Amino acid sequence: MTHKNTWAIFAAAVFLSLPMAACKDTKTLQENEQLKAQVDQLQKDNAQLQSNLDGMTASRNDLAKENETLKAQLKAARKAPARTTKSRRTHRRR
Repeated sequence: MTHKNTWAIFAAAVFLSLPMAACKDTKTLQENEQLKAQVDQLQKDNAQLQSNLDGMTASRNDLAKENETLKAQLKAARKAPARTTKSRRTHRRR
């Protein structure tokens, strides 16, 4: 009789665990779908940020070139010959 009880308990346990396992699988599938959606969104964000970075890098390089040009112009302006001034006569006391 104990042998029959053991099989009955085992069968009942299996029968009751099936819906719980199916529910768990459904929940896991939903979580996986949500995670996939988040990964897709992160990949889109990453692509957008990479595009922004490329644009900013190009702008920085353009500004660096312009800065160098302006520095060269400033240096050339400083090296321009100084104007000659007329000598002034000053009244000196003796």
